[in-house]
Amino acid sequence: MKKKSLEVSRRRWGVVFILPQLISLICFGIIPIVIAFVLSFYEWNGFTIPEFIGIDNFITVLKDPDMWTAIKNTAVYTVIYVPCSIVLALLLAVVLNKVAGKLFYRAVFFLPQVVTSVGIAVVWSWIYQPQFGILNMILRFFGFEGKEWLRDPSTAMGAVIVMSIWWGLGYNIVLFLAGLQNVPAAYVEAAKIDGATSKDIFFHITVPLISPTTLLVTITTMIDAFQVFDQMFLLTSGGPVKSTYTIVLHIYQTAFSEFEMGEASTISLFLFVVIVAISALQFKLSNKWVHYGE
Repeated sequence: MKKKSLEVSRRRWGVVFILPQLISLICFGIIPIVIAFVLSFYEWNGFTIPEFIGIDNFITVLKDPDMWTAIKNTAVYTVIYVPCSIVLALLLAVVLNKVAGKLFYRAVFFLPQVVTSVGIAVVWSWIYQPQFGILNMILRFFGFEGKEWLRDPSTAMGAVIVMSIWWGLGYNIVLFLAGLQNVPAAYVEAAKIDGATSKDIFFHITVPLISPTTLLVTITTMIDAFQVFDQMFLLTSGGPVKSTYTIVLHIYQTAFSEFEMGEASTISLFLFVVIVAISALQFKLSNKWVHYGE
């Protein structure tokens, strides 16, 4: 009887501990998705009474050239940003894992994560400034001509991607460092005794054993790439000539500049479906390359 009472008490406390997170998930996750789904069938400017229009919003969104521009730019951003961010974070984590003072370097690389996006944007706007920016000053010092990095359609996206990689690097490094420190030293020592090189150890022992961490980093980085907004909004506002105009920026413009809440909800649903589908695909494919346990 006492054992049963203790079990009931544990379950109650378990419910109490997960309740705040559950309420947060319902209020800020599930309910907004349901509202967006309902609004996608209505025409509403945020002030008047919503008018049911069926699937007209879906047709309008699919015919909107700005939507396809946003999709293309988001795809370009994701294809470049995700692999570069992951590979660079892994390489730096491997290096930091072998040097003294890991805690200090971890804090240094993670520091940009706690800085507001506005502060980051101000710093990088100064770096990319055509006349007095530090990047063009360095280029001129070595005899190269500076560029208008954020005003030229051919360089704007690349400039924003570089900033994004720098900004998100610390978070991924911390995750990879945690994974690397869980690699059993006995496996590495046994491989060295068998004559394995550092390259063999990295690709055949380290990489497979940190594959769960790699999966986590890949999914979170991919989601972050699809939801990119702050960098584009603060540095370029989607320009020049919409060369950095992304899906989330398109949602913002549609909702708060054009006051087409129904269309904005439709675009949000599209983005939600894409993220869920790609994440599910990654989990499915992970069975072939992710190794859990020792």
